[in-house]
Amino acid sequence: MPFSSRHSRVPPVPAKIAAALAVAALALTGCTDKTGAAALAPLTGNSDPAAPAPTPDPVQWAECGQGLDCATVEVPLEYADPDGEQIPLAVTRHRATDPDRRIGSLFINPGGPGVSATETVASIDAATGAGPYSPDVVAQFDVVGVDPRGVGESGAVRCLTDEQRAEQAAEDRDPNLPGGKPFDALLTDARTFAEGCLDHQSPEFLASLSTDNVARDLDQVRAALGEEQITFYGASYGTVVGPMYATLFPDRVRQMVIDAPVDTDLWLNDPLRLLDDVSRSNEEVLDAWFETCRAEGVAVCPFGAGDPEAAFDALIDDLEAQPLRVPPLEGFTPGGTLDGAMALEAVRGAAGNRALWPVLTGGLLAAQQGNGTTLHGLASFITVAPFGGPFAILQEPHNGVRCADWPELGDLSEHHAAAEEIAERGERLGSRAAYSALNCALWPVENEDRFTRELTGAGAPPILVVGGRLDNVSPHHWAEAVAERLEGAVLLTREGVAHTSYRTSGPCVDDAVDAALIDGVLPADGAVCDAEPPGTTRPPGQ
Repeated sequence: MPFSSRHSRVPPVPAKIAAALAVAALALTGCTDKTGAAALAPLTGNSDPAAPAPTPDPVQWAECGQGLDCATVEVPLEYADPDGEQIPLAVTRHRATDPDRRIGSLFINPGGPGVSATETVASIDAATGAGPYSPDVVAQFDVVGVDPRGVGESGAVRCLTDEQRAEQAAEDRDPNLPGGKPFDALLTDARTFAEGCLDHQSPEFLASLSTDNVARDLDQVRAALGEEQITFYGASYGTVVGPMYATLFPDRVRQMVIDAPVDTDLWLNDPLRLLDDVSRSNEEVLDAWFETCRAEGVAVCPFGAGDPEAAFDALIDDLEAQPLRVPPLEGFTPGGTLDGAMALEAVRGAAGNRALWPVLTGGLLAAQQGNGTTLHGLASFITVAPFGGPFAILQEPHNGVRCADWPELGDLSEHHAAAEEIAERGERLGSRAAYSALNCALWPVENEDRFTRELTGAGAPPILVVGGRLDNVSPHHWAEAVAERLEGAVLLTREGVAHTSYRTSGPCVDDAVDAALIDGVLPADGAVCDAEPPGTTRPPGQ
């Protein structure tokens, strides 16, 4: 259906607003055995305990910003050889703004895998109360971010040249093909990726990137800080790190909250099913946008004139047949071409973040009129690998961690079967998950002591699990499964659309998380927080 002149004057969202929203969406001294790592947990469910790791030296802080300190902590590359090679981890803390009420250290992991915890801590704005943690939390905790090994300033994994990275980020992913490229081409890309990883890192380092080592690293930092226990908040992939830490070191957990949880059983044992669940969740949030657009009516949501699905499909087909040229726009988009595949990447990222729904609507309307700037800019900023983050920054660390955690995926027939199942469902956004684990199928190293134990957190205090009813990355049944698996855990459900809930979904969630972190007071199991329904042309709260 052609776009009527009645709606042709609806302007696209201004570039600066779209860029700001996109960036906003992007949305881890011991002297005695008691504070050291002497009681190191087993490397796997069946192995003998590893040798005690040496007690680290006290952290040597250097001021690195308003209220911020930075440091480097050395940890064993391989905990089975604790006196062997050591690797540096970047650590940043935001000092408690009310030292008289200081409780201790709040360790955070913002997810990915691949999102920098040190950058997340540095984003705290104590003066305005803005940022990822509430003013009460920032007042009473030193908020500590540790870039996990292989991430950020802790030796970020690199496998591609700048040119290869740019090419992969911009390549055409035909939405009519599972995975966006012919299988042989995808396999070639995976081989290039694997070879590049070995060119840039040692096999020993790549094999060490597993989440159980990340948890052990956190405990080394805890010991270096002289803390007997830590409080922990983890989001998305950080919800694998938290239960891992609680399982390995339950007596060292003071309190813990995990937000938008990953099903840890699927993560460790069935990654293809896990990725299939992500595909379904992407589709669910796009369906929610369609339903909202229809319910609002043409006067509020003009896209599609009452039939947004048909208009969307037609637009993607048109962009595939005749891509739009997008000129460079400083501070927003490097320019290039917007085709149907890139438009789908923009939609995937924006549909899952209710703050971006108005940007998504404006971008779709503008693209219908021949202006691809907004959708191209969204795709440039928030093209995501599963579990979040800018593709060009996170793809390599993301793959490094998950390939170290995941079981053997070398049977290519399993990848074909998973892709075929997604294709048969006819989803608009399913191609992201199809063949997306091929890099791990060809991963060049083996994690010989891969962690296989169930993550129950037995012996730790009850953990608050916050799950969103509609989450484009972490479906609600994952939150239910994790809450059931963690001993004594309490599940809090947030209604509505978003990936993660704390500091994005209103005071109900924020107050519950703060009470858990600060006072150890948890809501009733099964409690529900309502959230204001998002609008397709109205930002939340307006």
